[in-house]
Amino acid sequence: MITRRLTTSALLVSALALAACGGTPVKLGADGKPLPRVYKIAAGQESVIQYRFLDAVNALRQARGAAPMVLDAQLTAAAATHARDMAVQNRPWHFGSDGSSPVERVRRTGYPGIAQGENISESYETELETLSAWMEDANTARVVTDPNARAVGLSWYQEPNGKIWWTMVTGN
Repeated sequence: MITRRLTTSALLVSALALAACGGTPVKLGADGKPLPRVYKIAAGQESVIQYRFLDAVNALRQARGAAPMVLDAQLTAAAATHARDMAVQNRPWHFGSDGSSPVERVRRTGYPGIAQGENISESYETELETLSAWMEDANTARVVTDPNARAVGLSWYQEPNGKIWWTMVTGN
């Protein structure tokens, strides 16, 4: 029995030691908190990211009694245009460099419905971390869970340094 406990303890200590050796070390900032890691989006990951985001959005909507949304190519095109434009302007805001609003950008894509809302973000975070941040703010959470929204477009522009300009557009 004692030998068995020592063997189990030795295995546990060995496993912990090996786990501590693996992985990338966490870098800490001046405040002692971990620095964010750059989330690099590889080519060809667009649909994986968009559908992972859509699944998370629909889970949040279901919890609040709202109907699920579908991913829409025209809303995604409007989101892509604005994400790239925000990077060019180097500021996260809802107006295009040509003065366009979310409603105008959605109309330009030929979307047959009505633009319902737009969320934007400038970050180094994943799509799910960005969605989580949007859910922490009442105004952006309202766009995600708006019961009138039936379709969503999600796109981004990632700079070479890793910064991501996220745009989510909803419509009905």
